[in-house]
Amino acid sequence: MSIGLLTCGAHPAASYDRSPQYGDGRFHNVARRVPLGFVRGARVWWRFLFHKPTDATPSVAIPVHALTRQALLDAPDDSLWRLGHSTLLMKLEGHFWLTDPVFSERVSPFSFMGPKRFHAPPLSIEELPEITGVIISHDHYDHLDHDAVLALAPKVRHFVTALGVGDRLLAWGVPQEKITQLDWWQETQVEGLKIAATPAQHFSGRGLSDGNRTLWASWVLDTGRTRIFFSGDSGYFDGFARIGERYGPFDLAMVETGAYDADWPDVHMQPEQSLQAHLDVRGKVLMPIHNGTFDLALHPWTEPFERITALARQHGVTLAAPVMGERLDIRAPAPATPWWREGTAGEGMSARGAQE
Repeated sequence: MSIGLLTCGAHPAASYDRSPQYGDGRFHNVARRVPLGFVRGARVWWRFLFHKPTDATPSVAIPVHALTRQALLDAPDDSLWRLGHSTLLMKLEGHFWLTDPVFSERVSPFSFMGPKRFHAPPLSIEELPEITGVIISHDHYDHLDHDAVLALAPKVRHFVTALGVGDRLLAWGVPQEKITQLDWWQETQVEGLKIAATPAQHFSGRGLSDGNRTLWASWVLDTGRTRIFFSGDSGYFDGFARIGERYGPFDLAMVETGAYDADWPDVHMQPEQSLQAHLDVRGKVLMPIHNGTFDLALHPWTEPFERITALARQHGVTLAAPVMGERLDIRAPAPATPWWREGTAGEGMSARGAQE
């Protein structure tokens, strides 16, 4: 498949029909997603309601490095800060970039129910500097935060999304000239950064009637000096190897490692698969994401960290697992330390308790 190129501000809503992923009014994975069905679905809900492990959420405050705007401005290029879940802030060639910005208390259509944050963000949206671009992998609530998008819009120059997600932003009032939508294997250049939308195996939707009306994607970011892979959400599939062949190697691969379960193997990866995805894309350093902020599955909240740490050690993979808000040098990351075992906030950190 050839790689298409779109310029900033492109808004290809009318081109959905030309997308190989689009048909019958919906987007599709390359491999068919196996639905849960009534029996398995009922079993999953029963487990969620009555058999949640007691340690699915932290019992004490977890460490968070408080950030300030000045600290971000003073930081060198190739800095990265994990703000929570899949929200990453990067400083690349003097520009700030955000992925999947979620700052709300809950990831839910309701303010009073739904998964609640384990920790506060390391800084507020108001404290953020001007943002060159926001990259959004898909439209689920834990990746696309309506209130955060509206608060960010005045200080963001570009929003880069998978097909259809940009239409949501447009409907929310984000100016069309700020929005670029990409299909898989399409690229754009934004103020010196090459961005490519690459395949993922997942699904989309924010309600009961809009399933798969928008596309989901993983992302490649390339400054010419530093190359980063951001997986978004995905089950394991052979697309990772194709991404590695076309765009690898990567200085840093940020790969989802959390919210997995045997009942939904084709939309989220087990840690063993996350490690294999990292190897497939030819990552030099693996950073596990999609964990540590929300209770979205049935495993203990520390399990993804423990399993991927053991796997990385076993396979000789360099692992980066910074504390929320801690600066990571993308090209020379500090070794991962098991902060999730600490139980209390360390010196120079702020922390907020687990959900009550």
